[in-house]
Amino acid sequence: MNISVAIVEDNHDIRNALEQIIDMADGYTLAGSCINGEEAIVNIPIYKPNVVLMDINLGGINGIEAVRILKEEQPETLFMMCTVYEEDEKIFEALSAGANGYVLKKTAPDKLLDAIKELYEGGAPMSSQIARKVVTTFQNKSISATQVDSLGALSKREKEILEMLSKGLLYKEIADQLFISPQTVRKHVYHIYEKLHVGNRIEAVNKFFGR
Repeated sequence: MNISVAIVEDNHDIRNALEQIIDMADGYTLAGSCINGEEAIVNIPIYKPNVVLMDINLGGINGIEAVRILKEEQPETLFMMCTVYEEDEKIFEALSAGANGYVLKKTAPDKLLDAIKELYEGGAPMSSQIARKVVTTFQNKSISATQVDSLGALSKREKEILEMLSKGLLYKEIADQLFISPQTVRKHVYHIYEKLHVGNRIEAVNKFFGR
């Protein structure tokens, strides 16, 4: 498995650091880098990466708008916001634009690589700080009758795993806590998505907390 990754980051040092993390990791290939949103809109369709690490605060076209434009052109490309922003408004604006995951720049390299892999494998990774903000927002909403019905279809173990997913835990971390294999976790997650009629972690958490 080789995951092709493109980087959109206007800070030279951060961009270089991200490039090195991808270059030095087994199973990952650097498709290319862009220094702003305008360049990303032109080059990402040429690079054709599996995953794009997208900064938000870019000069000119910002990262959220770049994702919105690129997602329309190539919906199969996965976008993960990689940013310093933790504000609720930025998080939900990015997710609404089509971002598939959201991590902070201070995320450790190994965790960043895990998040990219999880995204590639069908998950929707969020750093624990971001997940907490999302969960807080969701918890303030009431759950509708239809949501209660669909949640009622989940087994005790599935609800347990869904709650862990909502906290931003990776499959391996969930597996370690429950003393099961990551493959078993993945199977449970598949059934959760199927029962809730959702396609990713964010939609599942959304439904779980009634957003």
